[in-house]
Amino acid sequence: MSLINKQISKTIFVNKPINWTSFDVVKNIRSLMKKKYDLQKIKVGHTGTLDPLATGLLIICTGDRTKTINSFINLDKTYIGTLKLGAITDSFDSETKEKEIKEYNFITNSQILKSFSNFIGELSQVPPIFSAIKHKGEPLYKKARRGELNIDIKKRKITIYSLDLIAVDLPFVKFKIKCSKGTYIRSLANDIGKDLSCGAYLHALSRVSVGEYKLEDALSIENIKNFL
Repeated sequence: MSLINKQISKTIFVNKPINWTSFDVVKNIRSLMKKKYDLQKIKVGHTGTLDPLATGLLIICTGDRTKTINSFINLDKTYIGTLKLGAITDSFDSETKEKEIKEYNFITNSQILKSFSNFIGELSQVPPIFSAIKHKGEPLYKKARRGELNIDIKKRKITIYSLDLIAVDLPFVKFKIKCSKGTYIRSLANDIGKDLSCGAYLHALSRVSVGEYKLEDALSIENIKNFL
């Protein structure tokens, strides 16, 4: 490996801020590295998308390290999130407007714990319509934003290893989850709302680990330049 290849081949652990897409982070790092190393092109990729409204650990690989991306993709993920009970949204998070407003004050902690227990283990999950999954060659979120919401989406096999209740302050329910790759926490939020008969959507989400890699070791966007 040449010296320049060695210098530009990195694994970067980033704390993705809210309202940034995963590709925004990739573009930011690519731009910084092209400028620093005076390059026309450089390979940069992420190892697993975080939704724009989610925060937390995003692993970026550059240069020859992009060859290791698949080894990260298959790792289990841990998140801390917050549900909001009493309504649903088309996107299953706060990107779109609340609808089907329902009463939620009857929900108890024991009901929430019982519902959580129903989602432990191997499951078949339907991904949200607002997702990057392609349908007939086009990402589903593009169809959804045109109002095409009635699309038959194939279920996917996932595993939820643990789902722990952290705090309840109705209508908000804070939780921690460890799950397999391919798990949509937004879909889980929607499914829990159905199970509780009051509706729910994902109000906040942070990815706190990917395999053994922890959020506390990640760089802020502002500090990436110094690392490169």
